[in-house]
Amino acid sequence: MELRHLRYFVVVAEELNLTRAAEKLFIAQPPLTRAIKQLEEEMGAALFIRKPRGLQLTTAGEYFLEQARQILDKVTATMNDTRRIAQHRKTVFSIGFVPSVFYGQLPLMVRRLRRNKNLEIILHELKTREQVDALKAGKIDIGFGRVRIEDPDVEQDLLFDEPLIAAIPAGSPLTRHPPSMKELSEWPMIAFPSSTGPNFADLTQGLFHRRGLRINVMQQVNDLQTALSLVASDMGFTLVPEQVRRLHREGVDYMPLEDDNITVPVIASRRKGENPNAVMRLANTILDELVENRLTGRYP
Repeated sequence: MELRHLRYFVVVAEELNLTRAAEKLFIAQPPLTRAIKQLEEEMGAALFIRKPRGLQLTTAGEYFLEQARQILDKVTATMNDTRRIAQHRKTVFSIGFVPSVFYGQLPLMVRRLRRNKNLEIILHELKTREQVDALKAGKIDIGFGRVRIEDPDVEQDLLFDEPLIAAIPAGSPLTRHPPSMKELSEWPMIAFPSSTGPNFADLTQGLFHRRGLRINVMQQVNDLQTALSLVASDMGFTLVPEQVRRLHREGVDYMPLEDDNITVPVIASRRKGENPNAVMRLANTILDELVENRLTGRYP
């Protein structure tokens, strides 16, 4: 099996049409058809169901598509890292993160790692689900997220639980005292969109649903900065982790919640079963210290 066969398969699986796939790959259709047939013969399994108007992945094809993407991502990441190492003679350490964890101590960890002149630190903004896929593909070495993802190849450690707070338009009646979840439910909410699998939107909206409260979602946004801009525009409130308070924004007041013990986790994800190299051991040591500082109140 050659890498080009994997690339051919992925494009065909995405297009589900040999003609369009051939055009996208800039090759003629007959050799593409032969390559897919050879791949299926080598695999000993049908990857596609041929239909009059196109193709459909078999169950085996769906599984192989996921694995093929990971293999190609791993090859790409390895080639890129090899080039960087050759050019700079540095060890590459890649970190995935969700934006809301980058307003706390993560920048301190990056700063301390960068003191090692033989290290090149690369940051990737990724959702937690994307971090798991990136870990398996070798794109990142460690990830920091908010939700639990069950995957046999990845281990997740809870670093600490972080209080949720409300970002509220400055001057709103909600800023007179810590608002309750019931009070918040009566106001327009700026929410983050739900997607497949566990996510931050499920965590925050679930807080209302489990209390039997309905919410009025005024707007869904994809990123924290946009959410805070809409709050500053008096379009509604949003719930954010406590460390976002460090992001000062004109027109936005941050308020603790009246309800007790409303928190979201901060989770570190790593590849399971890997013996940590020197860089990972250094990162873990720094991380343990920063988490201890957080838990003992030496860092807000």
